[in-house]
Amino acid sequence: MLREYAERDIPEILIAYQDDPELHLRIGESHPPSGAELGRRAERAEAERIAGTHVRLTILSPDSDICRGQLSVHGVDWDHARAELGIWLAPQARGRGMATESLRVASRWLLGPCRLERLQILTEPDNEAMIAAARSAGFVYEGVLRGYTREHGNRVDNAVLALVRSDLAA
Repeated sequence: MLREYAERDIPEILIAYQDDPELHLRIGESHPPSGAELGRRAERAEAERIAGTHVRLTILSPDSDICRGQLSVHGVDWDHARAELGIWLAPQARGRGMATESLRVASRWLLGPCRLERLQILTEPDNEAMIAAARSAGFVYEGVLRGYTREHGNRVDNAVLALVRSDLAA
């Protein structure tokens, strides 16, 4: 269901951005990435993973090796053992539980063998699908950070959902 991001994912990622023209806005990017930009990300992926600063995972259909979305582990703070997760799915992969399952698998790995203590997801307060997927994966809705980020020149609110290691035992 998850594997490391690879250059072979680029065509499917470009199609996803084409099929959902607002995808880049919902994940905080100013514009859809180009093929060259995605290639540069793929080239940096291993070094970022080894440095422990960023991990890009490809979300796969259960029966194929075709990219259906991505899960990003970023904002890693090893001093405080926490990280932020971001996730998106191609339009044709939505509504199938893939986001929830990807968040579950990644969270168990990050809070287990990777030894992180807290994971958080920031999203728009009206992103009901993301909030529902995160809650289904065990994340707890903590509230709204008012005017937390600047996007396209405007201050925007972010809903915060978090999962801490002790939640896994509950």
